[in-house]
Amino acid sequence: MSEPEHRTEILPPDAAGIARAAAVLQAGELVALPTETVYGLAGDARNPQAVAAIYAAKGRPALNPLIVHVADLAAAERLADLPPPALRVARAFWPGPLTLVAPLRAGHALAPAVTAGLPTVALRVPAHGLARAVLDAFGGPVAAPSANPSGRISPTSAAHVLAGLSGRIAAVLDGGACPVGLESTILGVKDGAPVLLRAGGVSAEALTEVLGAAPMAGGGGQVTAPGQLPSHYAPRAPLRLNAQAPAADEVWIGFGPDCAGAELTLSATGDLNEAAARLFAVLHEADAMGRAIAVAPVPERGLGVAINDRLRRAAAPR
Repeated sequence: MSEPEHRTEILPPDAAGIARAAAVLQAGELVALPTETVYGLAGDARNPQAVAAIYAAKGRPALNPLIVHVADLAAAERLADLPPPALRVARAFWPGPLTLVAPLRAGHALAPAVTAGLPTVALRVPAHGLARAVLDAFGGPVAAPSANPSGRISPTSAAHVLAGLSGRIAAVLDGGACPVGLESTILGVKDGAPVLLRAGGVSAEALTEVLGAAPMAGGGGQVTAPGQLPSHYAPRAPLRLNAQAPAADEVWIGFGPDCAGAELTLSATGDLNEAAARLFAVLHEADAMGRAIAVAPVPERGLGVAINDRLRRAAAPR
């Protein structure tokens, strides 16, 4: 990762902060923006220097493509050819925590590094009011992976962003805590059929309801979309999963009423929506305790699929 270069401005969540964030982007610099999922590290997706700065600030591998955030479906269609299944889910879930991977359209003008050399691009229309206001003020697409050092716990507050990237980026627009707290679902289309490339804020059940059939599992070991690296979202401390009780030297993160003795909890009542919103904040808190971490079992249904995906990647060998 590059050395710190300048003081990171903290921008207020008002008209002045939005205008300043847009000006930072127009100058080719980077600003962390709140979205409904996590904070994104935004740069002008058409500016090769800005996109290179995103990879440098995060220490992100060049083979890992970036999600491009746009203001609306029309803006997405100027960049990519969305096949019929993608259009159906876009109309159902945009703006929202859904990313679509689709073939690049001729004349897209995106910087080549955005797609990591792939013939496709990952697109999202965020729902967060501040992110949408900045996109409108900026007037173009922004590349915006999570605003944290590559592979580390994703940020759901401005404080999380500053803990990892202070001095490495120009500004953070402080919009408080992210309400969904879990990255977007990523959906692609292969041979006309929808493919789930990453579980996230839109559940597979919700996609199935719109598509009329469950999307196929995707990935196959090849990086075709953001968030597919085996080790990702990781705390510095070792992480143990499906822990019914902690070892003597572990911080225990509970889930549900059977974990009353846990130091931290994703949800005391077993609410998967609450657990998703709290996941990264709780991992940040546990990691700050300086001990190994154990996480109670989380059901593999609804948003639990995405939660467990993040936990497995966080616990993977590094």
